Amino acid sequence: MDLAGTFARGRSPVKRHDVYLVGLDPVQGSEIARLRPCVIVSPDELNNRLRTIIIAPLTSTRRQWPCRVAVTFKGVAGEAALDQIRAIDKTRLARRLGTLKASEAALVTARLVEMFG
Repeated sequence: MDLAGTFARGRSPVKRHDVYLVGLDPVQGSEIARLRPCVIVSPDELNNRLRTIIIAPLTSTRRQWPCRVAVTFKGVAGEAALDQIRAIDKTRLARRLGTLKASEAALVTARLVEMFG
């Protein structure tokens, strides 16, 4: 069954490296919380067929840890927190904010391959 475009009242399918405002609550322990921008890191083949996606929260707190990638989105410098990736239901997506720059998207993908490859 192809679920592309059927989530959350018929919105367009989400794409890898798009940034969405995402409601992350409720959380437990040290998980990143609240409504915040997140980059989609799951491949489009999954995004088009599943009701869940894999995201990495964006944070303006700069840690310079090896599991984080420096990004600037909408003029705000921060990091993609790859240590905080999680699968979420598409209904948590509030609205699309844009897409990472191609160079930053490539760094995110390369870091994920480093971490899990």
